[in-house]
Amino acid sequence: MPKKPILCIMYDFDKTLCTQDMQNFGFIPDLGMTPAEFWGKTGEFSDKHGVERILSYMYVMIDEARKKGIKLTKEYLKSTAKNIIYYKGVDTWFKRINEYGKEHGFAVEHYVISSGLYEIIQGSTIFKEFKKVYACEYLYDERDTAIWPKLMINYTQKTQFVFRISKGVTKISDDDTVNSRVSKDNRRVFYNNMIYIGDGITDIPCMQLVKDKGGASIAVYKSKDKENAKRLFQDERVNFVSRADYSEGSPLDNIVKNIIDSREIKYKLEQLEKKERKAIKGDK
Repeated sequence: MPKKPILCIMYDFDKTLCTQDMQNFGFIPDLGMTPAEFWGKTGEFSDKHGVERILSYMYVMIDEARKKGIKLTKEYLKSTAKNIIYYKGVDTWFKRINEYGKEHGFAVEHYVISSGLYEIIQGSTIFKEFKKVYACEYLYDERDTAIWPKLMINYTQKTQFVFRISKGVTKISDDDTVNSRVSKDNRRVFYNNMIYIGDGITDIPCMQLVKDKGGASIAVYKSKDKENAKRLFQDERVNFVSRADYSEGSPLDNIVKNIIDSREIKYKLEQLEKKERKAIKGDK
């Protein structure tokens, strides 16, 4: 266990940290398609063949790349991240929140739980900020070309990673430990020290889970697209709603800092209570 309690912030990626789906910035333009055309084709494939939509986009990416003569390698996918546009303040967010957490007695860790592609996130300028990235991945052949989904993460599958992070089980193939019972005091990250930030329907299971476990969930939205986030709040899926502005002094910045403040007070009270219990037990 670390010397300082861990405060964990988990993020979706598309439309949460960056302004659009990650494929829109580099991969889809390389196909000579518009985002509407590509995602429309993905939807048609899902409806025609009854394929889960995350698997559909992964298949259509392979198929369209082959048609255009694009080698879908790890390095190529990483290179498509160079034009990703992030929301305001994202570039300085992680350092600021890490320092704020440290000032209040926490070691802050950042995680991504995304239905997007790991390889594209790996090529992003903010990849280095994350303790761990959980996202869809391809299996590659001997020529380093994508041939099959290695890992697919959809709506409800995202929730397993909340449990993995809490228990400190980072190895995907370790099913035994993640499903074993771990007492509250022996968890690497306590649920009430978790924050989940997402934008939409794929995040609902994680938002609800973190909120119900005593953590905090935040729905973010583009400046002119608040209705979905409002609905999540009205349906009691999230604790807070905020515009996706990560700048210092923004409403989102203040929400997260206030959560850290409240967790600091709670942690100090819990430690005081443990000390009192120990002292009373000693008197006996």
